[in-house]
Amino acid sequence: MSGYSVTEARRKFSDVLRKAETEGAVTITRRGRPVAVLLSIEEYRRLQSKESFWEAYTRLRRDMEEAGVTIEEDVFAGVRDRAPGRNTILT
Repeated sequence: MSGYSVTEARRKFSDVLRKAETEGAVTITRRGRPVAVLLSIEEYRRLQSKESFWEAYTRLRRDMEEAGVTIEEDVFAGVRDRAPGRNTILT
């Protein structure tokens, strides 16, 4: 992530904007401390999406299958510990 001071960003706004569009997020600093981030509209929309975990997982599987990579159905079998947790005695 590249960065510019507020003054430098104001002077070079077109360059900063182009960098956010093509290279990713740009940090804006004031007195050396980050105060803002400039993002491309695509990245902003991606971050604003309210995709659920299941939707993201389904999309990932579909994208991987389209790329020729398969995930076996049982790949996550046994990963989750289904134990109820610790027995806690309250006194």
